[in-house]
Amino acid sequence: MSVPHAQVPRHVAIIMDGNGRWAESRGFSRIKGHEAGAESVRAAVRASRDAGVQFLTLYAFSTENWVRPLDEVRGLMELLRRFLKTDENELHDKKVRLRIIGHMNELPKRVQKDLVRVMEATREYTSGTLTLALSYGGRDEIVDATRAIARESALGKIDPETITVETIAAHLYAPDIPDPDLMIRTGGEMRISNFLLWQISYSELYVTDVLWPDFREEHFAEALEDYRRRHRRFGGVR
Repeated sequence: MSVPHAQVPRHVAIIMDGNGRWAESRGFSRIKGHEAGAESVRAAVRASRDAGVQFLTLYAFSTENWVRPLDEVRGLMELLRRFLKTDENELHDKKVRLRIIGHMNELPKRVQKDLVRVMEATREYTSGTLTLALSYGGRDEIVDATRAIARESALGKIDPETITVETIAAHLYAPDIPDPDLMIRTGGEMRISNFLLWQISYSELYVTDVLWPDFREEHFAEALEDYRRRHRRFGGVR
């Protein structure tokens, strides 16, 4: 059976695609595209808070991104540190908690230190949650959950016959965060790129041709308006 849904999604996840294409079309280096995309991150955070979205998850750096040129990877890590430094005050002002999913231990030590500092400083906030997926892969998350369950089973803490969907969900990176209601992908590509594979089973998908550096509050509003017109069926019929 189909069901109406809340006018505002509780959780929005975004695949931020198009930085490289944006830069190359202007004759810039790829890192210039990532720098331009940083302002789009700020716009998305502002737009989500203004709209009443409680959880915003951004695909910031995938496990596959490590194979990119070293200069680009270094530039991305420095951009992340710069974002944490310049935008921490806004997180405090809006009482937004910062969280990370992925293999944070694979990031440079100085980046880990900055992330831990901001996460600790915002951990008590409840007005909203900004989650950055860093060195993240959806398949890796499921593998890590499976390994954790296997270890508990070997210790006799879990009976394999009692493993359910809820068991697996409880062993994901952020089990207390609800599944995304809406997944936005910029840049026009029709794929999910190994992002939140378990969690987006019934998420509404919205793809826009707008490249990430050009994404602003009005584009976020367009995605929310499209979401409002949908009727979620969760495998049922209308």
